[in-house]
Amino acid sequence: MDDALFKAIADPTRRAILDELHAKDGQTLFELCKRLITRHGIESSRQAISQHLAVLEEAGLVTTRRDGRYKFHDLDLTPMRMILERWPIPKE
Repeated sequence: MDDALFKAIADPTRRAILDELHAKDGQTLFELCKRLITRHGIESSRQAISQHLAVLEEAGLVTTRRDGRYKFHDLDLTPMRMILERWPIPKE
């Protein structure tokens, strides 16, 4: 899982997606695209953002759920916590 996680967070667009999901969990693809344009100036296509979300989902950082015809994306920080447990930050 580490390789998928590090690959996922290596891309600036994917980090911006994580920032937006951290700010507001449970967003649709449309909402994410709109926030990426307005807050980060990222004007990627919906298909490109969808592909980025797939990479984040493969890394375990994003989960999805359906409600009717809408698909919502949620942030899951479990893999990041595992990284911190692997290399804990020493107390000063």
